[in-house]
Amino acid sequence: MSAIDRLRALPRRFQTGEHAGVTSVCSAHPLVIEAALRHGLARDRDVLIEATCNQVNQDGGYTGMTPADFRRFVERIAAMVGFPLERLVLGGDHLGPNPWKHLAPHEAMSKAETMIEGFAAAGFAKLHLDASMGCAGEPAALDDETVARRAARLAERAEGAVARGGLVPPVYVIGTEVPVPGGATEALDHLVVTGREAVRHTVDVHAKAFAALELDDAFARVIAVVVQPGVEFGHEDIVVYRPHAAADLKGFLVEEPRLVFEAHSTDYQPDDALRRLVGDGFAILKVGPWLTFALRETLYGLSHIADILAPAPGEPSLRDAMEALMLEKPDNWRKYCHGSDAEVAVQRHFSLSDRIRYYWPDAAAQEAVDRLMARLEGRAIPLPLVGQHLGRLAESVAAGRVTPEPRALLLAGIEAVLDRYDRATH
Repeated sequence: MSAIDRLRALPRRFQTGEHAGVTSVCSAHPLVIEAALRHGLARDRDVLIEATCNQVNQDGGYTGMTPADFRRFVERIAAMVGFPLERLVLGGDHLGPNPWKHLAPHEAMSKAETMIEGFAAAGFAKLHLDASMGCAGEPAALDDETVARRAARLAERAEGAVARGGLVPPVYVIGTEVPVPGGATEALDHLVVTGREAVRHTVDVHAKAFAALELDDAFARVIAVVVQPGVEFGHEDIVVYRPHAAADLKGFLVEEPRLVFEAHSTDYQPDDALRRLVGDGFAILKVGPWLTFALRETLYGLSHIADILAPAPGEPSLRDAMEALMLEKPDNWRKYCHGSDAEVAVQRHFSLSDRIRYYWPDAAAQEAVDRLMARLEGRAIPLPLVGQHLGRLAESVAAGRVTPEPRALLLAGIEAVLDRYDRATH
């Protein structure tokens, strides 16, 4: 059975009572992708890596990569790690008009159709169709029928690209969560779990829209619906999954045995909450900011260690270098961080929403990280310093599972999060 077949089998496995899920790694950071592939290789797992419409599209997104570029990027890392490509699944997340919602609807949808065609032609085998956002002149959230018709148009373009390329037909995910892509930007005290009837309506209108375009075969490959199970995070708050609040959603899967749910914004959930999500039918768990948050934690810890082991008078700390960069280029945090100057300064670096992740690809950030790693190159970091500044990794270092060297510690910081998801999904 191939990796995509195993993905398609998730609904059947749930219906037979098996505890089975998959982690969806949503990041374009090379160290996160490397860690995910090393983690999967060590545990003999398939690895699902997804790119969002804002990260990767025909215009380059904020990574500067097209879908074909992103595939080559991931495959180069897989070759370096020795990860078998037959166990790799690439996905596209929130594929729709979101990057161009400032345009008129017909223009935005034309761009979205070109984008999903590129994802499909590049062999992305899991495609999340999300046309829920209004474009210029439309309300922020659209009615279900309009969303479904636009999603079906996107699927039609994807199907055509796959047929022309002789590729394996993709699986689809429909629906969207609240809030829309980009993360929570408001208080988290009124999060509403998706209702059972709302999910039923979403599935029904999509089935009708697909049928109108003679896409019944494509709709048969819809394996999951994105809903809001009652999980979210903000700058410093986490809304933890409460199974009783989502009991009605679990009941929906009894009447729709060919579907499971896909849960977004599962970052920072406790271990038992992640495992309960999978047990309740949320078989696809998305994680993104938590992985780069763990990377930033480890980098900042290594910066403190470098100040002790290899002082560099006059050289700014990594945090100081990143602060200067973010102040110089505030677009990726200014709309999302709120409060006093002191509160915003903390949010820039330490928010759970991890706005700093958008800055790591910048040349100035890469140079700052390279300088830090050069200061620590060839050094074995003493266990007491690991305990003091990278406390979560101290036990693994002491047990000999992690080498106390900078790069190994960076990967281990990310893999510690992936371990939580592996325990939850298997």
